[in-house]
Amino acid sequence: MEDRVRPPEFGPASGPPLAQGLCQAVISRGGGFTLVELMVVIGVISLLMVLVVPAVSNLKGSGDLTNAAYAISGALEQARAYALGNNTYVWVGFYEEDASQSSTSPATPGIGRVVISIVASKDGTIIYDPNSLATIDPTRLTQVGKLTKIPNAHLITFADGTGIGSTFDTRPPVTYSTARIGDTTPPSASLTPFQYPVGTPAPTPQYTFLKAIQFSPRGDARINNNNFTLKTAAEVGLRQTHGAAVDTVSPNVVAIQFSAISGNPKIYRR
Repeated sequence: MEDRVRPPEFGPASGPPLAQGLCQAVISRGGGFTLVELMVVIGVISLLMVLVVPAVSNLKGSGDLTNAAYAISGALEQARAYALGNNTYVWVGFYEEDASQSSTSPATPGIGRVVISIVASKDGTIIYDPNSLATIDPTRLTQVGKLTKIPNAHLITFADGTGIGSTFDTRPPVTYSTARIGDTTPPSASLTPFQYPVGTPAPTPQYTFLKAIQFSPRGDARINNNNFTLKTAAEVGLRQTHGAAVDTVSPNVVAIQFSAISGNPKIYRR
């Protein structure tokens, strides 16, 4: 009978030198770790957390602002499509409230939570006289979709881009303050504001939208309803916040531009 070759046994006395040394070290101290080794491991983990957590936070902030930009872009596209599809006038209102507390009724103005409402004319008419502007009759409005609330975002007015490229800093200039929605623009409240909820007038509505974009049945867009000339470019500006505090250090900023004629929104990020 031929001899069979037994496979090598791995143990403290076999295997590569490094493995032998590790096995002998663990066996010699009962398979545990010394206090010094545990302290070293904890120190390394703590250092990694210090390095990684800010990066994760920045990624989250960037993601929040991206979601906010797409939410506003989607609202503008929805409003324009509704105006074209139903041959009526549609308004997109913007309001910013205090993010340090839950939404109140009436709302508490502040920083950190952007509220968007879309409403439309029930009968397809403009509802108000362009030559004698006044508050829109709420009984002639209908709500389009649900109220949208965007956290960790602040409406802000940016300086114009150079117009020589397609990045945030080189985006097309807006030029007119009446064609911007931000913290200092438009320069005056809308002469045709609307409220939420719509319908029968309430003594104390939760929101009154003084900054608005109007879409006509042709799909063209005007900001604030008090300057009726069409603009080559109009803009909504956003900056990241941490609750009710504006992040002035982070480069995360967004400008959502749309043409007054086509209405198609485009997002510019730094």
